[in-house]
Amino acid sequence: MRCTVVGAGVSGLSCAVRLLEAGHDVEVISDRFSPDTVSDVAAAIWYPFLTAPADRADTWGIVTYAELERLANEEPDSGVRMRDGREYLREVVAPPAWRDEIAAFSILDQREIPDGYVFGWQFRAPVIEMHLYMPWLRSRAESLGGRFRQSFVEDLGGVPGDVVVNCVGLGARELCQDNEVKPARGQVIFLDQDPGIGHFDQQPGTLTYTIPRSDMTVLGGTAQVDDWGMDIRPEDNDLILEKVEALWPDLDRSKIIGGAVGLRPSRSEVRLEAEDIDGRKVIHNYGHGGAGVTLSWGCAEEVAELVAQST
Repeated sequence: MRCTVVGAGVSGLSCAVRLLEAGHDVEVISDRFSPDTVSDVAAAIWYPFLTAPADRADTWGIVTYAELERLANEEPDSGVRMRDGREYLREVVAPPAWRDEIAAFSILDQREIPDGYVFGWQFRAPVIEMHLYMPWLRSRAESLGGRFRQSFVEDLGGVPGDVVVNCVGLGARELCQDNEVKPARGQVIFLDQDPGIGHFDQQPGTLTYTIPRSDMTVLGGTAQVDDWGMDIRPEDNDLILEKVEALWPDLDRSKIIGGAVGLRPSRSEVRLEAEDIDGRKVIHNYGHGGAGVTLSWGCAEEVAELVAQST
Protein backbone atom coordinates (compact mmCIF):
# COMPACT_ATOMS: atom_id res chain seq x y z
CA MET A 1 0.00 0.00 0.00
CA ARG A 2 1.25 3.50 -0.84
CA CYS A 3 1.53 5.47 2.39
CA THR A 4 2.43 9.13 2.65
CA VAL A 5 3.64 10.42 6.00
CA VAL A 6 3.29 14.18 6.42
CA GLY A 7 5.82 15.50 8.93
CA ALA A 8 9.42 14.46 9.57
CA GLY A 9 9.74 14.85 13.32
CA VAL A 10 10.21 11.89 15.62
CA SER A 11 6.56 10.82 15.25
CA GLY A 12 6.61 10.94 11.45
CA LEU A 13 9.91 9.10 11.10
CA SER A 14 8.91 6.41 13.60
CA CYS A 15 5.67 5.83 11.68
CA ALA A 16 7.59 5.67 8.41
CA VAL A 17 9.93 2.99 9.79
CA ARG A 18 7.11 0.83 11.14
CA LEU A 19 5.14 1.10 7.88
CA LEU A 20 8.20 0.22 5.82
CA GLU A 21 8.89 -2.76 8.06
CA ALA A 22 5.32 -3.89 7.38
CA GLY A 23 6.06 -3.89 3.65
CA HIS A 24 4.32 -0.67 2.61
CA ASP A 25 5.61 1.84 0.07
CA VAL A 26 6.35 5.00 2.07
CA GLU A 27 7.12 8.61 1.19
CA VAL A 28 7.73 11.25 3.87
CA ILE A 29 6.75 14.81 2.92
CA SER A 30 7.71 17.76 5.13
CA ASP A 31 8.71 21.37 4.86
CA ARG A 32 11.44 20.73 7.45
CA PHE A 33 13.84 17.90 8.05
CA SER A 34 16.48 17.26 10.69
CA PRO A 35 18.24 19.25 12.09
CA ASP A 36 15.48 21.85 11.68
CA THR A 37 12.53 20.09 13.34
CA VAL A 38 11.14 20.65 16.84
CA SER A 39 12.19 17.08 17.66
CA ASP A 40 15.83 17.97 17.10
CA VAL A 41 15.87 20.24 20.16
CA ALA A 42 13.99 17.85 22.46
CA ALA A 43 15.80 17.23 25.73
CA ALA A 44 15.05 14.09 25.54
CA ILE A 45 14.38 11.32 28.04
CA TRP A 46 11.69 8.66 28.14
CA TYR A 47 9.11 9.96 30.59
CA PRO A 48 5.36 10.53 30.10
CA PHE A 49 4.85 14.30 30.39
CA LEU A 50 2.14 16.78 29.37
CA THR A 51 0.13 14.11 27.62
CA ALA A 52 -3.26 12.38 27.74
CA PRO A 53 -5.34 10.22 27.72
CA ALA A 54 -3.39 8.50 30.49
CA ASP A 55 -4.47 4.93 29.75
CA ARG A 56 -3.53 5.03 26.06
CA ALA A 57 -0.40 7.07 26.79
CA ASP A 58 0.79 4.47 29.31
CA THR A 59 0.40 1.73 26.71
CA TRP A 60 2.17 3.74 24.01
CA GLY A 61 4.90 4.66 26.48
CA ILE A 62 5.57 1.08 27.57
CA VAL A 63 5.89 -0.07 23.94
CA THR A 64 8.28 2.81 23.27
CA TYR A 65 10.36 2.09 26.37
CA ALA A 66 10.94 -1.49 25.21
CA GLU A 67 12.03 -0.37 21.75
CA LEU A 68 14.34 2.38 23.03
CA GLU A 69 15.89 -0.03 25.52
CA ARG A 70 16.50 -2.42 22.63
CA LEU A 71 18.12 0.32 20.58
CA ALA A 72 20.36 1.27 23.51
CA ASN A 73 21.55 -2.34 23.72
CA GLU A 74 21.72 -3.24 20.03
CA GLU A 75 22.12 -0.01 18.02
CA PRO A 76 24.85 2.17 19.59
CA ASP A 77 24.79 4.56 16.62
CA SER A 78 21.16 5.45 17.41
CA GLY A 79 22.23 7.78 20.23
CA VAL A 80 20.03 6.06 22.83
CA ARG A 81 21.60 5.44 26.25
CA MET A 82 20.13 4.03 29.46
CA ARG A 83 20.62 6.36 32.45
CA ASP A 84 19.38 6.40 36.04
CA GLY A 85 17.17 9.23 37.23
CA ARG A 86 15.18 10.36 40.25
CA GLU A 87 11.75 11.96 40.27
CA TYR A 88 10.91 14.20 43.25
CA LEU A 89 7.38 15.09 44.34
CA ARG A 90 5.87 17.56 46.81
CA GLU A 91 3.21 15.12 47.97
CA VAL A 92 2.93 11.38 48.43
CA VAL A 93 1.21 9.80 45.45
CA ALA A 94 0.64 6.33 44.06
CA PRO A 95 3.60 5.11 41.97
CA PRO A 96 3.02 5.36 38.21
CA ALA A 97 1.17 2.59 36.42
CA TRP A 98 4.24 1.80 34.31
CA ARG A 99 6.54 1.15 37.29
CA ASP A 100 6.67 -2.62 36.75
CA GLU A 101 7.43 -2.24 33.04
CA ILE A 102 10.71 -0.32 33.32
CA ALA A 103 14.12 -1.08 34.79
CA ALA A 104 15.38 -0.42 38.32
CA PHE A 105 12.25 1.27 39.69
CA SER A 106 12.30 1.86 43.45
CA ILE A 107 10.87 4.30 45.98
CA LEU A 108 13.44 6.76 47.33
CA ASP A 109 14.55 6.77 50.93
CA GLN A 110 13.73 10.01 52.74
CA ARG A 111 17.46 10.78 52.95
CA GLU A 112 17.64 10.83 49.13
CA ILE A 113 14.93 13.49 48.76
CA PRO A 114 15.91 17.19 48.52
CA ASP A 115 14.47 19.86 50.79
CA GLY A 116 11.02 20.99 49.68
CA TYR A 117 10.02 17.52 48.50
CA VAL A 118 8.47 14.65 50.45
CA PHE A 119 8.38 11.68 48.09
CA GLY A 120 9.99 10.25 44.98
CA TRP A 121 11.31 7.31 43.05
CA GLN A 122 14.37 6.17 41.13
CA PHE A 123 14.23 4.57 37.70
CA ARG A 124 16.33 3.70 34.66
CA ALA A 125 15.19 5.14 31.38
CA PRO A 126 16.44 5.79 27.85
CA VAL A 127 18.08 9.16 27.22
CA ILE A 128 17.83 9.99 23.53
CA GLU A 129 20.49 12.26 22.01
CA MET A 130 18.38 13.76 19.29
CA HIS A 131 21.24 15.13 17.17
CA LEU A 132 22.21 11.47 16.67
CA TYR A 133 18.80 9.84 16.86
CA MET A 134 17.01 11.89 14.20
CA PRO A 135 19.60 11.19 11.46
CA TRP A 136 19.65 7.56 12.54
CA LEU A 137 15.86 7.32 12.16
CA ARG A 138 16.00 8.80 8.67
CA SER A 139 18.83 6.48 7.70
CA ARG A 140 16.81 3.52 8.97
CA ALA A 141 13.83 4.58 6.87
CA GLU A 142 16.00 5.10 3.78
CA SER A 143 17.63 1.68 4.22
CA LEU A 144 14.14 0.15 4.08
CA GLY A 145 13.32 1.98 0.86
CA GLY A 146 11.61 5.08 2.25
CA ARG A 147 11.63 8.24 0.15
CA PHE A 148 11.75 11.87 1.32
CA ARG A 149 10.43 15.00 -0.34
CA GLN A 150 10.58 18.57 0.91
CA SER A 151 7.29 20.37 0.43
CA PHE A 152 4.81 22.39 2.48
CA VAL A 153 1.44 20.64 2.70
CA GLU A 154 -1.55 22.99 2.77
CA ASP A 155 -4.30 20.42 2.19
CA LEU A 156 -4.29 16.76 3.23
CA GLY A 157 -6.72 16.04 0.42
CA GLY A 158 -4.04 16.91 -2.12
CA VAL A 159 -1.41 14.57 -0.70
CA PRO A 160 -0.71 11.49 -2.85
CA GLY A 161 -1.00 7.92 -1.59
CA ASP A 162 -3.58 5.31 -0.64
CA VAL A 163 -3.27 6.26 3.04
CA VAL A 164 -2.03 9.52 4.55
CA VAL A 165 -0.46 9.65 8.02
CA ASN A 166 -0.65 13.12 9.53
CA CYS A 167 2.27 13.79 11.91
CA VAL A 168 2.60 17.55 11.55
CA GLY A 169 2.61 18.35 15.27
CA LEU A 170 2.00 22.02 15.89
CA GLY A 171 1.20 22.44 12.19
CA ALA A 172 -2.13 20.68 12.79
CA ARG A 173 -3.42 23.95 14.19
CA GLU A 174 -3.66 25.29 10.64
CA LEU A 175 -3.64 22.13 8.52
CA CYS A 176 -6.55 20.56 10.44
CA GLN A 177 -8.09 23.76 11.81
CA ASP A 178 -7.48 22.22 15.24
CA ASN A 179 -7.35 25.10 17.71
CA GLU A 180 -6.83 22.66 20.57
CA VAL A 181 -3.21 22.40 19.44
CA LYS A 182 -1.09 25.01 21.19
CA PRO A 183 2.63 25.47 21.71
CA ALA A 184 4.11 24.60 25.10
CA ARG A 185 7.32 26.60 24.97
CA GLY A 186 10.39 24.81 26.31
CA GLN A 187 13.69 26.55 27.05
CA VAL A 188 16.80 24.57 28.02
CA ILE A 189 20.40 25.20 29.03
CA PHE A 190 23.39 23.11 27.93
CA LEU A 191 26.03 22.40 30.56
CA ASP A 192 29.47 20.79 30.30
CA GLN A 193 29.09 18.95 33.61
CA ASP A 194 27.71 15.51 34.46
CA PRO A 195 25.34 15.16 37.44
CA GLY A 196 25.82 11.40 37.46
CA ILE A 197 22.08 10.75 37.50
CA GLY A 198 19.11 12.67 36.22
CA HIS A 199 17.06 14.82 38.60
CA PHE A 200 13.41 15.53 37.81
CA ASP A 201 10.38 17.46 38.99
CA GLN A 202 7.89 16.81 36.19
CA GLN A 203 4.99 18.87 37.51
CA PRO A 204 4.12 21.53 34.89
CA GLY A 205 4.17 24.41 37.39
CA THR A 206 7.61 23.56 38.79
CA LEU A 207 9.12 21.68 35.84
CA THR A 208 12.79 20.96 36.52
CA TYR A 209 15.20 18.46 35.01
CA THR A 210 18.83 17.53 34.48
CA ILE A 211 19.34 15.07 31.65
CA PRO A 212 22.91 13.76 31.37
CA ARG A 213 24.02 12.96 27.82
CA SER A 214 27.37 11.72 26.53
CA ASP A 215 28.32 15.19 25.24
CA MET A 216 26.64 17.52 27.77
CA THR A 217 23.86 17.82 30.34
CA VAL A 218 20.51 19.41 29.41
CA LEU A 219 18.94 21.59 32.10
CA GLY A 220 15.33 22.67 32.09
CA GLY A 221 12.80 23.69 31.92
CA THR A 222 9.73 25.63 31.00
CA ALA A 223 6.26 24.62 29.76
CA GLN A 224 4.71 27.93 28.75
CA VAL A 225 1.44 27.08 26.99
CA ASP A 226 0.36 29.27 24.06
CA ASP A 227 3.73 31.05 24.08
CA TRP A 228 5.24 31.27 20.59
CA GLY A 229 8.47 33.03 21.58
CA MET A 230 11.61 31.45 20.11
CA ASP A 231 14.23 33.75 21.65
CA ILE A 232 16.25 32.59 24.66
CA ARG A 233 15.10 34.65 27.64
CA PRO A 234 17.63 35.48 30.37
CA GLU A 235 14.89 35.49 33.01
CA ASP A 236 13.95 31.93 32.06
CA ASN A 237 17.60 30.88 32.28
CA ASP A 238 17.78 32.36 35.76
CA LEU A 239 14.64 30.49 36.83
CA ILE A 240 15.89 27.20 35.36
CA LEU A 241 19.23 27.48 37.15
CA GLU A 242 17.56 28.34 40.44
CA LYS A 243 15.25 25.33 40.20
CA VAL A 244 18.00 22.94 39.14
CA GLU A 245 20.35 24.05 41.91
CA ALA A 246 17.68 23.12 44.44
CA LEU A 247 17.91 19.53 43.15
CA TRP A 248 21.62 19.53 42.26
CA PRO A 249 23.58 21.96 44.46
CA ASP A 250 26.90 21.06 42.78
CA LEU A 251 25.88 22.68 39.49
CA ASP A 252 28.73 24.89 38.19
CA ARG A 253 27.36 27.87 36.27
CA SER A 254 30.75 28.48 34.68
CA LYS A 255 30.20 25.26 32.70
CA ILE A 256 27.23 26.63 30.72
CA ILE A 257 27.90 26.20 27.00
CA GLY A 258 24.61 27.17 25.34
CA GLY A 259 20.87 26.77 25.19
CA ALA A 260 17.84 26.29 22.95
CA VAL A 261 14.10 26.87 22.65
CA GLY A 262 11.48 24.54 21.19
CA LEU A 263 7.69 24.56 20.92
CA ARG A 264 6.06 21.33 22.03
CA PRO A 265 2.77 20.54 20.23
CA SER A 266 0.46 20.39 23.26
CA ARG A 267 -3.18 19.35 23.13
CA SER A 268 -5.83 18.29 25.65
CA GLU A 269 -5.04 14.76 24.51
CA VAL A 270 -3.11 13.05 21.73
CA ARG A 271 -5.10 12.72 18.54
CA LEU A 272 -4.47 9.26 17.14
CA GLU A 273 -7.40 8.21 15.01
CA ALA A 274 -8.43 7.47 11.45
CA GLU A 275 -10.64 9.81 9.44
CA ASP A 276 -12.12 9.48 5.97
CA ILE A 277 -11.29 12.47 3.80
CA ASP A 278 -12.64 12.41 0.24
CA GLY A 279 -12.92 8.63 0.33
CA ARG A 280 -9.37 8.04 1.58
CA LYS A 281 -8.14 7.11 5.03
CA VAL A 282 -6.14 9.76 6.86
CA ILE A 283 -4.58 8.71 10.15
CA HIS A 284 -3.89 11.58 12.52
CA ASN A 285 -1.01 11.22 14.97
CA TYR A 286 -0.25 14.53 16.69
CA GLY A 287 -0.61 16.51 19.92
CA HIS A 288 1.97 14.59 21.98
CA GLY A 289 3.01 17.59 24.07
CA GLY A 290 6.26 16.93 25.91
CA ALA A 291 6.08 13.18 25.28
CA GLY A 292 6.67 12.93 21.54
CA VAL A 293 9.74 10.74 21.93
CA THR A 294 8.27 8.85 24.89
CA LEU A 295 5.19 7.77 22.92
CA SER A 296 6.73 7.57 19.45
CA TRP A 297 7.06 3.82 18.86
CA GLY A 298 3.82 2.92 20.62
CA CYS A 299 1.91 5.41 18.49
CA ALA A 300 3.74 4.26 15.35
CA GLU A 301 2.69 0.67 15.97
CA GLU A 302 -0.95 1.73 16.39
CA VAL A 303 -0.72 3.71 13.16
CA ALA A 304 0.64 0.63 11.39
CA GLU A 305 -2.27 -1.41 12.76
CA LEU A 306 -4.77 1.15 11.45
CA VAL A 307 -3.11 1.03 8.02
CA ALA A 308 -3.25 -2.77 8.05
CA GLN A 309 -7.00 -2.55 8.60
CA SER A 310 -7.24 -0.63 5.31
CA THR A 311 -5.76 -3.41 3.19
